[in-house]
Amino acid sequence: MKLDRYDLKILEILSREGRITKSKLAEAINLSVSPCWERVRRLEKAGIIEGYGARINPAVLRPRTPVWVQIELKAHNAESFARFEALVRDTPEVTECVAVGGGVDYLVKVEATSIDAYQRLIDAWLMSDAGIERYFTYIVTKTVKRPDAGFSPGDFMPQ
Repeated sequence: MKLDRYDLKILEILSREGRITKSKLAEAINLSVSPCWERVRRLEKAGIIEGYGARINPAVLRPRTPVWVQIELKAHNAESFARFEALVRDTPEVTECVAVGGGVDYLVKVEATSIDAYQRLIDAWLMSDAGIERYFTYIVTKTVKRPDAGFSPGDFMPQ
């Protein structure tokens, strides 16, 4: 699907303001309401717009202590990776996990109720068959930038 400047502007605005009215959106991109809304429906039908939602601040609902952990596994084979990744997927306190190269195998973000709760989680992982060789803990002291759902037309423009 070829996107033009109107489509890209629609995506940019909706990624920041998912609750914007049809008329305000049309006004923001200098189109009348009907053609603007046709474009939105086309973007939805194409799967470019997957849905609309609210960003929830989990710290307000349930205070958490964020911890980043570098994990190095004992064995480097498909079975070991699959076992560890299954453990991570089944652990609700894990909010992010990426496999990386360069000395460690995984970076894991854990959001525990306390440092003690985090340590109990790690101790349980070490006692399990997760295959962890070593881990390094980094307690978050301040969030400098957090990911948002924002879209910038430059994200998809040729460099």
